[in-house]
Amino acid sequence: MAPLDAETRPLTIAVVPDSFKGSATATEVADAIANGLRTALTPTFPDVDIRTSPMADGGEGTLDAFVGAWGVDTIEVEATDSIGRPVTARFAISPDGTTAIIEAAQANGLPLVSDVPLMPLDASSRGVGTLLAAALDTGVDTVVLTIGGSATTDGGAGLLTALGARFTSDDDADLPEGGGALGALASIDVRGLHPRAREVTWRIACDVTNPLTGPTGAAAVFGPQKGATPDDVARLDAALGRLAEVLQETTGRDVAAIEGMGAAGGIPAVLHGLLGAELVAGSDLVVQTLGIDALLAGADVVVTGEGRFDDQSFDGKVVDAVRRYAQDGAPVVVIAGGVLADQDKAAARGITAALSIASGPSSLVDLQSGALAAIERTAADAGRLIAAGYGLAGRA
Repeated sequence: MAPLDAETRPLTIAVVPDSFKGSATATEVADAIANGLRTALTPTFPDVDIRTSPMADGGEGTLDAFVGAWGVDTIEVEATDSIGRPVTARFAISPDGTTAIIEAAQANGLPLVSDVPLMPLDASSRGVGTLLAAALDTGVDTVVLTIGGSATTDGGAGLLTALGARFTSDDDADLPEGGGALGALASIDVRGLHPRAREVTWRIACDVTNPLTGPTGAAAVFGPQKGATPDDVARLDAALGRLAEVLQETTGRDVAAIEGMGAAGGIPAVLHGLLGAELVAGSDLVVQTLGIDALLAGADVVVTGEGRFDDQSFDGKVVDAVRRYAQDGAPVVVIAGGVLADQDKAAARGITAALSIASGPSSLVDLQSGALAAIERTAADAGRLIAAGYGLAGRA
């Protein structure tokens, strides 16, 4: 730790945690960490500047992270789930009205259809398009779409249909819903597309590199978890291949050759192919859109957190983004429900310390029920260590 002259400027701490899934939202975790740090640090640093920003990696919980950071309410839309049943979905608009955040799983998520047999050939992303149309109607300039957890493998055809496009067969008939029907695709008619669809900037949170088709494509890798049999996988893969051919004929873009197009059953294919959507790593997209990069770059100390800190935390997760955007030399402290990462490897990657909220042997139920109190207590411990460290540095 570098010496800090508390009379010249306050100690600045950035608190940027993920949610503790099943226990607390990212906003609740950030507030609990800030409270614990403030309790421990105020006696030594009365003017300590603790700045919070809830974080997410582009998957589940990203909408709530944006809502917490922006301090806005969500907007409810009557949409449909992946098999066409009514569902109330949410999205949010930034305080300045320029950016919409949509979590696709609000309309096509697997949990929404967990009560019925899965329908891999017929599942449609139409409900996501309903959400997107509502967002476009607000007049935003940028649409941020997170696509994890989908129940669909339709290449985004249902989504674009809800925005006014037509996916037709040789006889100009509209194709049925679902990825299985795309094998008969002859053309895509975008003349009826939502008037603002081409005016906005599209950014998609995508943390996989799977192509649209082939042995590592959308159908082969993700189809089985959506209920696809081997025969279904083969049919869906061929159908997505046909979609790629028609997109190339229509736009000149070869989406089959681009990494990441297989995410969420191929949703990026139509959005990139027809609307030029940009694919961005989920955690980076959140950092950049919320301005967390500037927050981290200006902090003397960074405290982050997540439910489980293990070696996978460095694969595009919140902890990984936080340590990459933190300024050189700033200590990075992780507070987690469980700490399972190799400590030497974590230190080599820039993690100063990782603290578990468990004070002793505890069940998952116990940890979840008392998570916020335990997080605050652990943050206070971290705060006392930070105070001691800066005190020693100041006397060096």
